[in-house]
Amino acid sequence: MTTSNSHIRVLLAISLLVGISCDGDTPLMPSTTTPASEPVVTITSAGVTPSSITVSQGDRVLFVNNDTVAHEMSSDSHPTHGLWPAMNQVGFLLPGESRETGNLNDVETITYHDHLNAQNLSLFGSLVVEPRN
Repeated sequence: MTTSNSHIRVLLAISLLVGISCDGDTPLMPSTTTPASEPVVTITSAGVTPSSITVSQGDRVLFVNNDTVAHEMSSDSHPTHGLWPAMNQVGFLLPGESRETGNLNDVETITYHDHLNAQNLSLFGSLVVEPRN
């Protein structure tokens, strides 16, 4: 085995170990997998589905970009997006990417839109946070 092959094998082994030890996603990292029990909002060229979703206090919502263009899902109000920071954790999504909100801890209705297409009403939505029973 040559020295360059040894280096390649070592790098591959390290890559595998890093991948195995870092299997937990953070809300800021994009993902292409969807946990079965998590509330999901899907983004397509037709807009967001569902446009309103009800969740329990403390839940997160996964946004999945199934469109062919990027979207930047942000809390209202535009352009400052300061009302609901947990919603802003979704942020910029390339086609095929997904990302969660932060924990939705306050009982309230969170409204959001696509910052990149802020006039498109089909990309407006709301997350209704109800008390956990």
